[in-house]
Amino acid sequence: MSRIAIDYTPAYEQGGGIGRYVRELTAAMALEDPVTDYRLFVAGSKRNQLSHPPGPNFDWRTTILTPRWLARIWQRARVPLPVEAFTGPVDLFHATDFVMPPTLPRTRSLLTVHDLSFIRVPDAASPSLRRYLEAVVPRSVKRADHVLADSQATKDDLMEFYRTPADKISVLYSAVDSRFGRVTDESALQEVLDRHGLKDLAYVLSVGTVQPRKNYSGAIRALSRLRDEGIDLHYAVAGGSGWLEDEMYRSIRDTAMDDRVHILGFIPDEDLPALYSGARALLAVSLYEGFGLPVLEAMACGTPVITSNLSSLPEVAGDAGILVDPLDTEAISDAIMRLLTDAALRKQLVAAGLEHVKRFSWARAASQLKSIYDELLG
Repeated sequence: MSRIAIDYTPAYEQGGGIGRYVRELTAAMALEDPVTDYRLFVAGSKRNQLSHPPGPNFDWRTTILTPRWLARIWQRARVPLPVEAFTGPVDLFHATDFVMPPTLPRTRSLLTVHDLSFIRVPDAASPSLRRYLEAVVPRSVKRADHVLADSQATKDDLMEFYRTPADKISVLYSAVDSRFGRVTDESALQEVLDRHGLKDLAYVLSVGTVQPRKNYSGAIRALSRLRDEGIDLHYAVAGGSGWLEDEMYRSIRDTAMDDRVHILGFIPDEDLPALYSGARALLAVSLYEGFGLPVLEAMACGTPVITSNLSSLPEVAGDAGILVDPLDTEAISDAIMRLLTDAALRKQLVAAGLEHVKRFSWARAASQLKSIYDELLG
């Protein structure tokens, strides 16, 4: 029987984004493959801190060494301590978050690279993080036997910047959990909106960690333009604190949008469907995304989407969203106005989104991943 270790640390450390990707994909793998011996590696935890694994053939492998300390040991000091010291002997190790730890020579390796934003949008990352990623990601990509990219756009970036051969990279799309759907129970909807200070407000929504790459400042400027034209619309940002946040808060002050911008912080998954359902639109006008899962989540909830015409976002949105130049404030505000005033367009986008999202499923992703595991194990 094959033994496969998966780095589950992001699922333990991060609420959204990559953490959700790892949680959902692992849960789908538990349904797809009830036979293989899976070890879920979690750094910075003890076994008794974790819940039941997703399936009977899954087991925890933990270390109290934190991810920060392991990065120092593995990536900065380059100590060749194999990850198998924690997982036990395995046939394949799947690194799920950009960086490949040392492995024994006989262990096959798979690396997930979610995006290359630190190259495409270098000012959107802190200098120290950018220097770290610029050093370790290309090294990890080179060492890995195979690489997973979240989108064709990310695959193209890997080929362009690292000269990674096309046949070494597989595109594995994320998906939307079945809990994402339109909230039709009005009392349940209003309870969530009230709890987050949005009850009885007309608002547009953005979802994602607060950081410059998300272009929340551009969205705020677009909404301030609409306010100046007499459109009373609020802006809700659902995302945990990230880095280089001052730019967003400066935009709020400069546009005097303090009373219309609602920084909600990290939102648990169970509240997100209501927030999507209550929104007039999702604004996903990022400067760069490796995938852009909120686009699909909003569509699944029957909410029209305005998103960027850059990186993976046209690929994810397909023909079911309005694409805009994220650096063009007027284009963003005009797109919002079209949705507010054109009922037929709104209806068309909602229907197209509900159909489009069916193309993406965690079951399909797990099936593809199982095939990649099998091919690597030969």
